[in-house]
Amino acid sequence: MNGSANLNIMIKAARKAGRSLVKDFREVENLQVSSKAAGDFVSKADLSSEAIIKEELRGARPTYGWIAEEGGAEDGEDPTRRWLVDPLDGTTNFLHGMPHWAVSIALEHKGQIVSAVVFDPAKDEMFVAEKGSGAWLNESRIRVSSRSRMIESVFATGLPFGARSADLPETLQDLARILPVTAGIRRWGSASLDLAYVAAGRYEGYWERSLQQWDIAAGILLVREAGGLVEAVNPEQKLLESGDVLCANEPIFNQFAKVIRNT
Repeated sequence: MNGSANLNIMIKAARKAGRSLVKDFREVENLQVSSKAAGDFVSKADLSSEAIIKEELRGARPTYGWIAEEGGAEDGEDPTRRWLVDPLDGTTNFLHGMPHWAVSIALEHKGQIVSAVVFDPAKDEMFVAEKGSGAWLNESRIRVSSRSRMIESVFATGLPFGARSADLPETLQDLARILPVTAGIRRWGSASLDLAYVAAGRYEGYWERSLQQWDIAAGILLVREAGGLVEAVNPEQKLLESGDVLCANEPIFNQFAKVIRNT
């Protein structure tokens, strides 16, 4: 894909951060897993990745705003543009030595996501999209799945844990409605990759509640540019603000949405 200058900056930043994370991942696999030591190590990996991305992005575009998981929000001189960054999406997987985590970078312009990168360093899969230019995995154009029957379709979600357990009753109700009418549900622990997998046709759809905007910003554009539909679980809410995402290929979307929304 011949992307814009901004997209190329994002790809460069994601690859550089990815190299740092891969190095740290080799070390975390060898840690004696204690909550404090391993958790502190992963926190350092998070912070290091974010610092690398920030240096690359703000060095190239110093007037853009910034919001990221670790460092919070910073206004830019240009109020119309900001970066949304998750430097390590799938921290628990990373901590446990499971190679399913990603770097997620999105560029927002006037309230719209216009460029997106989700990079999976462990598998060397670079998902990219720009508004109006389609979605790509490495050098290949990607499209959402063409399946049209729920019973043949696989969906992804996240399951509440720890501090997010308030969402558990609603999620269990979702699962009770959707499991009998699908080919299966997957829970892989990285929202950005779940969205990227919908864009690549690996899942037919995905839903999850109580996410942060940096978790989903890049993936939303990937799905849309791959031909999929994305909305808030409550369609009256704004997607990034609500943090409740529902997406699928077009033939499945209305059926899927009806089940999740219980309408």
